[in-house]
Parts: sequence; C-alpha cells; structure tokens
Amino acid sequence: MSSQGEAAAARAAAALFRRPECGLLEVTGADRARWLDGMLTNAVTTLAPGREGSGCPALLLTRTGRIVADPHVLALEAGFWLDVSREELATTRETLERYIVADRVELRDASPQWERLAIEGPAAPRVLEAALGEPFELAAYAGAPCELAGAQVVVAATGFTAVARQIFVPSGSGEAVVERLLQAGADFGLVEAGGAALEILRIEAGVPRLGIELDETVLPAEANLEHAISFTKGCYTGQEIVTRLQSRGSASHRLVGLAFEAAAPAEVGAPIADGERSVGELTSACVSPAAGAIGLGFVRAASAEPGTRLRVGAAATTVAPLPFVA
Repeated sequence: MSSQGEAAAARAAAALFRRPECGLLEVTGADRARWLDGMLTNAVTTLAPGREGSGCPALLLTRTGRIVADPHVLALEAGFWLDVSREELATTRETLERYIVADRVELRDASPQWERLAIEGPAAPRVLEAALGEPFELAAYAGAPCELAGAQVVVAATGFTAVARQIFVPSGSGEAVVERLLQAGADFGLVEAGGAALEILRIEAGVPRLGIELDETVLPAEANLEHAISFTKGCYTGQEIVTRLQSRGSASHRLVGLAFEAAAPAEVGAPIADGERSVGELTSACVSPAAGAIGLGFVRAASAEPGTRLRVGAAATTVAPLPFVA
C-alpha cells in the first residue's frame, strides 16, 4: 500500500505506526513540579497522574521567547515524562540542566527503556479497548498505565488525528504488543503504516515539526502554538516576550497552510511570493489523499489570510485554513 493509501486508511479507520524517532526525557526529584513549571510554558503544577488532567502540550523557550523544544508533558506517579524527538532530546536536556541550581531535580534519558507505537485515526480508541478487553477512556493529552499483551505499557491521548493514542512499550515487548493490536484491530480496519504516511497526517493536521518549522528563530505565536501556553500561570523562561507579543496582538510572520493548484506541490525550501514581493518559504509539502497537493510555510502576516493567492516557486497556491482535514 502506498503512503497515500496508508494515510487514507488512517483517516477512514485506523493505522498503527512504529515510532523509533521518538525520545523520552524523565524528570524526577522532590522539586520537579515547581522547577519544571518554571521551565515550560504550560501549567505543569496542575497535572496529576490518572486518566484525566495528567498531560499537556508545552514549549521550552529561550530567554528571548524562541522555541527550543515542544514536549508533550505527562505526569506519572514516579515523575514527569517529556515526550520529544530523539534528535532533539540532547539539546532539550542540556538546556534544562543549565537551570538546575539548588533544585532537587534529576533528568534522565529514558528512551532506551521504551519502544514507541501510535494508533492514528477515528477507530484508535476502539482498537485499543479491543486489545485490552475493557474500556480505557482518556481525556485529551492525558496518559495512564495499563497491561497490554502481558506488558505494562503507558497509553497517552495525543497525536495528529483527533482521538489518536501513543503507546509506550517496555523495550523487548514491542512485537507482542504490535501483534495483539493488529489482531484486535482487524475488525476495525486497522493497517500497519510507515513514516511517510504519518508525515502526511502531520501536514494535514497543520502541526509544525521541530527541526523543520520550529527552531530557535521561531516565536510560539508565529507557529500557532498558543494552545501550548498558559497565560495565567507564574513565571517561566521566555514569558516576557510571549506576554508582550500577546498584548500586541499579532506576529510579523505566520505558519499557514498552502493548497496547490497543480497535482504536486512545490519543492520544500521554495520561496513564497505575493505578487512581486517575497513573503516566506515552503517548509513541508505532500500529496494528501484527502486534500490534494498541500504544504506548510511561513509568510508575512499581511499575506496570511485564508484565500490569499500566492506563488511558491513557479507553482500557484492559495492560503488554506488549518487543519486541512478536520
């Protein structure tokens, strides 16, 4: 099956993905909640282990408000998990360690202890419950442990589709869990899919990716990441810049969706033009089975309104509302 076919299967029912690119940073110690709350943009101290209210999206920023990392935070009994990419884990850890002074906090790369799976698509909760043999409801972003195929796993409600599930599996138990999920998911149309299909789902969802759309030159408001920020919590690194930008009410650039008129998108990195004026650059692109040739890119705020006609390289395109697929 092609990556487009796998993405379509995920949108219609569900797809199972192996995610070796994911990393996991564990935060423990008596001061972990207070200290981590001062590092990240979201309200970590409000999280509590369980199937409701145990997780949230967050950002780690520089002092000038630019993005270092975009972890999903999960509160468990033993400590906090920061779900980040393996590629960015070292930078995330090094940045955080600079701020440990007299705090009783320890950081540990827990990636080797866990294999990572994801179920994307509307049937994801039903597939998981069939594999478990019992209901397993989770609030958005929350995560909790359970037993699956004889392994003590942790399941979190986050992903690129509305009811996706991330599964943290103890190393060495991945194949047994995959087999159980595929057996349980057969009646729901579950297919196993690859990274190219997951990238299509990401672009369809309009989710920026660290190292592609996000880096230390990008402000949260430019990347539409206000949902990862608490505007009522106490101080955190970079807060002054974030608050100033919020009060000003606009960012000079915006991440937008781009719908191409041709059957294929322009090449990533191509300049975006509004008339004769260069206004941005294409950062991600794919052919979506649901939305056709689409992409993501940053453009000047004046050119970011949905319906604005632009050119990306030689290709005609229109600014589209995000997400491309609801």
